[in-house]
Amino acid sequence: MKKRSKIIPIVTITTMMSSLAIACSNQPAAPADSGKGNTSTPAAATTYPMKTDKTLTYWAELTGNAVGIKSSLGEMPFFQEWQKKTGVPLKFTSPVANQAKEGLNVLLASGELPDMIEYNWLNFPGGPEKAIKDGYILKLNDLIDKHAPNLKKYLKEHPEVDKMVKTDEGNYFAFPFIRGDEYLKVFQGPIVRKDWLDELGLPVPTTIDEWYTVLKAFKEKKGATAPLSFFSVPRPLEQVYNGAFIGAYGVNRLFYQENGQIKFGPAEPQYKEFLATFRKWYAEGLIDKNIATVDSKTLDANLASNATGATIGNTGGGIGKWMPILTAKDPKAKLVAAPYPVLKKGDTPRFGQKDPAFAPGGMVAITANSKNAELAAKLLDYGYSEEGHMFFNFGTEGVSYKMENGYPKYTDLLMNNPDKLAPAQAMSLHIRANYNGPFVQDKRYIEQYLTMPEQKDAITIWQKTDVDKYGLPPITATPAESTELAKIMTDVNTLVDEMTLKIILGNEPLENFDKYMAKLKTLNLDRAIQIQKAALDRYNKR
Repeated sequence: MKKRSKIIPIVTITTMMSSLAIACSNQPAAPADSGKGNTSTPAAATTYPMKTDKTLTYWAELTGNAVGIKSSLGEMPFFQEWQKKTGVPLKFTSPVANQAKEGLNVLLASGELPDMIEYNWLNFPGGPEKAIKDGYILKLNDLIDKHAPNLKKYLKEHPEVDKMVKTDEGNYFAFPFIRGDEYLKVFQGPIVRKDWLDELGLPVPTTIDEWYTVLKAFKEKKGATAPLSFFSVPRPLEQVYNGAFIGAYGVNRLFYQENGQIKFGPAEPQYKEFLATFRKWYAEGLIDKNIATVDSKTLDANLASNATGATIGNTGGGIGKWMPILTAKDPKAKLVAAPYPVLKKGDTPRFGQKDPAFAPGGMVAITANSKNAELAAKLLDYGYSEEGHMFFNFGTEGVSYKMENGYPKYTDLLMNNPDKLAPAQAMSLHIRANYNGPFVQDKRYIEQYLTMPEQKDAITIWQKTDVDKYGLPPITATPAESTELAKIMTDVNTLVDEMTLKIILGNEPLENFDKYMAKLKTLNLDRAIQIQKAALDRYNKR
């Protein structure tokens, strides 16, 4: 799937980061709009490739799957071909791998901005509206009206997506990455060793009690030293945030909505029940003793050595990565998805991982000081055209895919790479479907990327939640609210992370939960909830 394996829903990003120090001096004032005049004539379709003598500049992070294979975007076949197909020469720059936020900080402070910046602008301090008002990026309404007919058509035909990709003020700020099918939105959940379950005569667990039985059996009868293990880097217990295990108690680790009200999971009484369960499991050796520091290398090693029999992971970077490692040692080894746990058998889980249609990352803004904004808009609109849709999702016909009975089938260049690159790595060089970008992701990509039946079954299993009812849409705080919210949530999340680990690890008595709840109230959490409610109300009025 996407390059990241740790998923944080889009709505929580600005609440879980401290303010980014950005030098605002010597920045141009934000224009009232990106076009000249207020007329909005219908956009004429652009013929590609275009003829231009201009070279545009483009800043974006190198995807994780390409790191170590190519040193820059310009070396990748996809970006070379994109220039040929659009007729627009591009000059690329990138931040240090995994340091996009820090790199953007430096870039904006320099005042020397490229024509386009690919970044999760919902992650910008104060939100995208602040980035517009500070004179960093353009308000795109007029540019889209006049020079992006393909994107404009898609948004008109999909009003639910159109609502997501603009600010509360109605301003478009970036060419978005859009997941074009429900099947593409869910890709993470609980995973368990099915061969161990079969050997022990146990069913795939669905309730917390069944999970306790399974983990105890893995420890006592399979010799697993870390029966349940999952990522906790960079944030403690990060992979339970979306609802795995914690969701059984009717809360998650984030803000969510219930009966029109905003709630914060760790401030609810049910959070104590979750902590009590994990405390018991940890004390009995059912959870990785190093759960506070588990990273990808640790988890890979645990699974490969049979120290771990259950985890939380993705279809591609989880099941797809671990299955070959396990079967190389034991052909009978098998990983399958388990439903998000509940307390009462037969209940539907409240929470689970699910990206919105307007997914995090991959969105491209045009900078306010670009002298080529119209050309940049036409370039970016290519990804939403019929030709661009095929190119971004499948690459170049005859090279990375061939049409078979009307179906774009990936070639062995991607699926059985002659240079021994994994499919995810080969794909990252020739297409953008397996991470993100300014286009609409196609379901036919995932149908081929998930080569194992266990992967395809996982999506169906993990989809069965009520997250649409309780999860928050991609809401945004106002610039003023965002600054206040970031300060509050920095203190709140620090307290939650510390107390969560202390209680689970047995370093703090569970009885101190009430003191923790009282401390939360002193950190102005009620004000944070008010801000989130105001943002939700504005979103609903868009």
